[in-house]
Amino acid sequence: MPSADALPSLLPLKMVLLSPLSAYPVDKGGISLPKSLPIFYSALLLTGVNLLLRLVGTSFQVYLSAALGAAGIGLLQLTMSVGSLAMVAGMAGIRTASMYLTAEELGRRQPGNVTWVLSGCFLYSIAFSGCAALALYTFAPVIAQHWIGNTQTIPALRLFAAFLPTTCLCGVMTGYFTGANRIGTLAAVEVGEQFCSMAATLLALTLWAGDDPEKACLSVILGGCLGNAVTLLVLAGLRLREKPPRGPRIPVAVRLTHAAVPLALADVLKSGINTAEHLMVPRRLALSPLISDPLAVFGLLSGMVFPVLMFPACILFGLAELLIPELARCAAAGSRTRIAYLARRSLKVSMLYGIVFSGLMFLLAEPLCQRLYHNSQAGQALRFYALMVPMLYCDAITDAMTKGLGQQKACVRYNITTSALDVLLLYVLLPRWGMEGYFFSFLVTHLLNFILSLRRLLTIARLRLPFSTPVLSAAGALAAAWGASRFSAPLPRAGVYLALLVSLLTLFQVIRREDLRWARGLVSGKMPQQTKT
Repeated sequence: MPSADALPSLLPLKMVLLSPLSAYPVDKGGISLPKSLPIFYSALLLTGVNLLLRLVGTSFQVYLSAALGAAGIGLLQLTMSVGSLAMVAGMAGIRTASMYLTAEELGRRQPGNVTWVLSGCFLYSIAFSGCAALALYTFAPVIAQHWIGNTQTIPALRLFAAFLPTTCLCGVMTGYFTGANRIGTLAAVEVGEQFCSMAATLLALTLWAGDDPEKACLSVILGGCLGNAVTLLVLAGLRLREKPPRGPRIPVAVRLTHAAVPLALADVLKSGINTAEHLMVPRRLALSPLISDPLAVFGLLSGMVFPVLMFPACILFGLAELLIPELARCAAAGSRTRIAYLARRSLKVSMLYGIVFSGLMFLLAEPLCQRLYHNSQAGQALRFYALMVPMLYCDAITDAMTKGLGQQKACVRYNITTSALDVLLLYVLLPRWGMEGYFFSFLVTHLLNFILSLRRLLTIARLRLPFSTPVLSAAGALAAAWGASRFSAPLPRAGVYLALLVSLLTLFQVIRREDLRWARGLVSGKMPQQTKT
């Protein structure tokens, strides 16, 4: 499916929103397992960290857009798409598998087994990342000439290949720290990583690259690779300092294969289709009489519109990442009530969060993009895509929960189906309808994926959701947006929209007293009884 995020990074943002809600007691062997912080304080810390990193990343995107222009951003997007495909192939699902297996062992109160889990994950990662790196380095000239259409990108692709094993091993360690509930440590390390990456990239761009697209690609990749290398060294050192216990040797290969291979197939196929799509879109747009500069149009959408569209989702992406190990622990402990509660709460929070920012982006799209990019066309496009924000945000949460409940194979089927449909629709629609065809394909494929994933989640969690809640929420959002649109200035628009939205959702009983008690429980650390099930 079309990517709705910013330029692909060398390793996705790894911040998490909430610490796991379960606390681990001392196990039978007398080993103290990690204890979780109160949820509100963990959320406050990590939300601030995640927003800061997302703000830095978006600011960097604005800087690149100004320095390279829409066409340069389009070329950089194509290069990074190929690099992202190589990274996904090298990662081969190991990051989520490391997180999942670590959480399982801790959920069973067997921390000594984590050492064997990590050993298996390292061997798996070295094998797959080494093969992917060798293939990318060898075929870089062919990829640059026939896929990207620009041989100047060969050095950037080979630089990416040289650091690919380091990047994938970094994924193993971040998966472990997330699954082991070492969230504060991970946050601190990754703040350092992001600023190291940004500093190296900006330094290279300023002193060396200028507006040269070839050097810009090298600078972006070099900065990300250096940041990942620093993170790997620091996290590995912290793990060794723990002096972890080592239990009797356990078989890991079968469990690791079952956890990682379905994810690897899904990620590689999805990333491969996305890469093919990114390379295909400018060429198919060139056949449309409605488009004069297809690379610039593609760069405007992928490099300007989508970063703004998905900027608020950094919080939900963190929650989505945390839900995988948390639900894995709940499933291992047989806590069906807690699984249903977490699923219900997460879906409602993501829906309301998406509605808030959907309306704000719809009302403020043009002044926001004018301020950031000095480009009115980006604002017009953002208004259309903002309507899909609630669905996109809920889809991220739903996908994570299905993976946390061990439904990786279902995710594979859904991603392959929707991604293949997306390529077919784009191939047919772009020459005739231009970017309107892109929007239609984006809507259809993301909606289909969300429906399939949600249906699977509701079945596994044995959960029923009231149909009235999303209907009343959408009605309240539409009414609030209509009322706010009567004002022309941005600040009154935003203020009126938020005030009307909260009032209407309260009137429609979408926001209830129990939700307010739950929110107060987050602040006080005294959660309602059902959250402790």
